[in-house]
Order: sequence, then structure tokens, then C-alpha cells
Amino acid sequence: MHRVSEPAILYFGTPVVLVGSRNRDGSPNLAPISSAWWLGWSCMLGFGARSETPQNLERERECVLNLPSVDQVAAVDRLARLTASDPVPEHKLRMGYRHEREKFAAAGLTADRADLVDAPRVRECPVQLEAVVAGVHRLEAGDPSRRGSLVGIEVKIVRVHLEESILMEGHDDRVDPEKWRPLVMSFCQFFGLTGKIHRSRLGEIPESAYRPRVAVPAAAAARSLTSTT
Repeated sequence: MHRVSEPAILYFGTPVVLVGSRNRDGSPNLAPISSAWWLGWSCMLGFGARSETPQNLERERECVLNLPSVDQVAAVDRLARLTASDPVPEHKLRMGYRHEREKFAAAGLTADRADLVDAPRVRECPVQLEAVVAGVHRLEAGDPSRRGSLVGIEVKIVRVHLEESILMEGHDDRVDPEKWRPLVMSFCQFFGLTGKIHRSRLGEIPESAYRPRVAVPAAAAARSLTSTT
């Protein structure tokens, strides 16, 4: 039996991402989001348009997507109601946010330099994805009450850093899903994985079948995208 419903949010369960970027003054910024999905080496990120991070991405055209595991949940939670925006937007004040410029220190995390972009990696995160902005998409443009409030930012991954502990035995380019324990947010609550529960027919397809036929070197891809923006 189903019932027509209107939930306030539709966070049915997505991985948490700590987006590393640079503020206008050059200081590092770190923002937790749970609106992200991937196709190949492309990723779409969802933000409230008035937040500091999407403005950083539009201006600097680069970022690092740091994926925490369940082991970093306390650090992620410490970032939950911090914002680099000053003054703090009224709607965030009402939700208990406060201004914090030193987010890495506040979370107890360590900023590392990236290889190809000028944005911070999070040392403690097992997955770190350097990325450049490929497109900016305004959402809810047809709704006068919501126009300008949401933005989707498409990024292209140009370099991947994986902690050795999550790699599949005998491989340096495959993540072992039995070892990787992503932190997931579902309806604003933190969850992890509980292990395999059923055979996967998709899992029987060799992972190499998904690799693009023409591989573009990461550095070349980064130069190509940044030169056109």
C-alpha cells in the first residue's frame, strides 16, 4: 500500500563528499555535501547557490572531492553547521550555522596539496578526486519562488588518489567494495554499509568494460578544460 506524500527533503541515501576549494582570499575551504553522483569520470554536484563553495567553484574552476569513510564521521559532523560565508545568510542563521574560516582545524582534519588543481585534499579521506569545473547549471529556473536558489555544478575528475587499504588485492586501479566503507547520508542521518546481501549480475561484468575506449591523460584533460573556461 503506497501513500501520496510530500517529504521536505528527498535524501534517500547518497555518499558524503567533503568538497575542498579555495576562498577568494586564497584560504582553504571544506564543505560537506550529500548531493553528488558520478557517470564515468564526470560528477554532478548540487549546492545551495548562495553558499561559499559553489561560488568558489565558479570562480576558481577547480576543486577536490574528498570521500570520507565511516571512520571520519565525527569529523564530518563537526563541519555540519559551519559556513565560510560572512555574514552568515539569514536562512542558515535560523538553522544554527555559524561562521568558521578555519574549517580544517575545526573538524580536526589535515589539508594536503593536490597535484593538478589548487584546492585542498583531505589527508584522512581514503578517496580524493581532483576535479575541474566543466559546467554550471541553474536549477528551478522555471519556478519564481525558487529561481536562483539551487545550482548544479558538473566537474571532470582529472586525478584519483586511493588509500592502499581499500585497493583490491593485486590491483592498483580497482577499489575493493568489501574494503571500502563510504559514509552515507540518508534523510540527514549518517549510515554505513552492512556488507553484501545478494548476488549482483552487474557485478559479473569485468570492470575494465567500463573504461573509456579513448583514454585522455589526466593532465591533458585538465589543461584542455581550464584553457576553455
